[in-house]
Amino acid sequence: MKRFSKLGAFILVLCLAIPAAAMGLQEAKSQLDTAKQQGLVGETPTGYLDVVKASGNAQGIVDAINQARRDEYARIAEKHDIPVTQVETVAGQKALERTPSGQYILKDGQWVKK
Repeated sequence: MKRFSKLGAFILVLCLAIPAAAMGLQEAKSQLDTAKQQGLVGETPTGYLDVVKASGNAQGIVDAINQARRDEYARIAEKHDIPVTQVETVAGQKALERTPSGQYILKDGQWVKK
């Protein structure tokens, strides 16, 4: 269990850096932050983003960042010899916990404003 906890902390740090790898540091952060603040994009318990309300480039942002997250989760899973689903679950839990008030998370299949 300790190994899983350490992995969770490691994933949390990586989750914050993944958008930067997907589209470039400033652009990714700006686009994702804006989309989340506008209620267009939200975090899910699966470790990935999803579109809350289709508008503008929300789907493009989600697709780019989710691809970067998929790649990183696979790398972490391989490095630690654990299933990708385990990495996704830990990352999803951490993302939901770290989502600020006023932004959307997927809870019990419904989008809710945290």
